[in-house]
Amino acid sequence: MIRREEVYKIGRLGKTHGVRGEISFLLDDDVFDRTDADYLILDIDGILVPFFIEEYRFKTDSNALMKFDGIDTQERARELTGCDVYFPRSLSDEDETNVSWAELVGYSLIDSNSGKTIGEIAAIDDTTINILFELTNGKLIPASEELIQQIDTKRHQIEINLPEGILEL
Repeated sequence: MIRREEVYKIGRLGKTHGVRGEISFLLDDDVFDRTDADYLILDIDGILVPFFIEEYRFKTDSNALMKFDGIDTQERARELTGCDVYFPRSLSDEDETNVSWAELVGYSLIDSNSGKTIGEIAAIDDTTINILFELTNGKLIPASEELIQQIDTKRHQIEINLPEGILEL
């Protein structure tokens, strides 16, 4: 059984393409540029299910056409429409110098000044030029690379040097 902490979200499946079982894959992460994988994990009705990749091709930087093994008709592909797509952390090339924003979801945020845990990262808001960590407690913290002191990929923690008073906002 695949557990949520073993994967991170990299995108979502869109509409079908053609009649051979291809489906549009909207990517939130550049993992395909950094590493190879034979399979992806789909969230089907709350259950994480691995699907082996038969082939894929990019339409744009953030959109690909995906063909999974055993999905050979438009009807079968349509059943996957809207599924969130996850990547196994074990296959990721993450390290302190090569980690994507999407991989940081689930990490604990630690204040480097006090050593206290600020919260757990629930999502990354990168819709504007100022990227934010959205914490499970509702706080929004700037995700500026200048503030990040250290990323510990083994312990899933980020040490951040926060400006004074930002936690009171």
